[in-house]
Amino acid sequence: MVNWGKLGTLFLIIFITLSFAFTTGPKIARHTTLGLDLRGGFEILYEISPLNEQHKVTKQTLRDAEKALNNRVNALGIAEPDIQVEGNNRIRVRLAGVTNQKKARDIIGKPANLTFRDSKGNIIMTGNDIAEKGANGVFDRMQRPIITLQFKDPEKFASVTKKYIGQRVTIFLDEEPLTVPALTIRDIIVDGKAQIDGQNSIGEAKELAAILNAGALPIKMKEVFSTSVGAKLGQEALKNGVEAGIIGTIIVLLFMIVYYRIPGVIACITLVAYIYLLLLVQNLMGATLTLPGIAAFILGIGMAVDANIIMYERIKEELRSGKSYLSALRAGSKRSLSTILDANVTSIIASLVLFYFGSSAIRGFAVTLILSIIVSMITAVAGSRFLMNLAVRSNLFNKPGYYGVKERDIREL
Repeated sequence: MVNWGKLGTLFLIIFITLSFAFTTGPKIARHTTLGLDLRGGFEILYEISPLNEQHKVTKQTLRDAEKALNNRVNALGIAEPDIQVEGNNRIRVRLAGVTNQKKARDIIGKPANLTFRDSKGNIIMTGNDIAEKGANGVFDRMQRPIITLQFKDPEKFASVTKKYIGQRVTIFLDEEPLTVPALTIRDIIVDGKAQIDGQNSIGEAKELAAILNAGALPIKMKEVFSTSVGAKLGQEALKNGVEAGIIGTIIVLLFMIVYYRIPGVIACITLVAYIYLLLLVQNLMGATLTLPGIAAFILGIGMAVDANIIMYERIKEELRSGKSYLSALRAGSKRSLSTILDANVTSIIASLVLFYFGSSAIRGFAVTLILSIIVSMITAVAGSRFLMNLAVRSNLFNKPGYYGVKERDIREL
């Protein structure tokens, strides 16, 4: 007898899944952030070195310089810049959608110019007056976020505070004000130590402190590598990548339906859910999709289907041994789980190694592959088992042919 409750639940889940995928999926795809290899732009690799032998380039130096570069790139109005520290003395800048490369190079590559200016715009101090790592975001005694500053020459700072006491001072990085509203000098400071209050959070205080430190760092940047991709070439790469993915996915779906019948149909439903969820997770994370990312995306589709195939083949073996449909489902699911987990864990380990040692493009591939494996465990493994359980318990599909098994191949218990 058909169990209409289980059957209705199965069809309802399929309807909801397909409805979400085909109604909101295109919108999610359109809002996916594309890398420069898909929408055009350029990439520069800088080598960082100190201006004099008294200073060294440390990891903190690179992190602070990265903050300063981010601030400069944001001034260009570029959405989603990709600025990453590589190795011990390099920073890679990837800017998608940039048309005026000369302007971007001029703004990014010139030395940071941190200045303190009075109300008339006159420069009264510069970033070089701040001691190295002299800015810190901390809490004061009242647990309010502040920034503490240590200046190299206390006497010079004392004379400035004496001259401008009661007046407003604004800190600029290049020509962009960092402190709005302006700061007010309240007292004469003789020990070279000052603080900036009025921060909304400790995170904001630490971010501003990092920019101040970066503006004071005596470093120079040497361009060692650059490449550019035209917008038209990026669009063609995106079109070809998407077409390859669609064709490959359709072929896989047809194979699953023809060869595995009802389990193949369920695999197609979970594959649609996999593609939808992976796009959604990437958008929520703000991840940038690149050509290597598309390759990882398509590879993830194959791995998700592979998990289904491993489980379905085990179920078919159990059916051929003469077990009932429900027993075959339970046994096949249980015995295939360890194999699926082993394959996914080894792939995640390989992806982590690629992420740790690889360049930015390889890291994008690794991140997308890790996300695809995690999502496939939810859809292709847990989701498929749940839907298969509903299909078997509905008693509507209890014929060997529905599972790709011939009756003559079933052995008697």
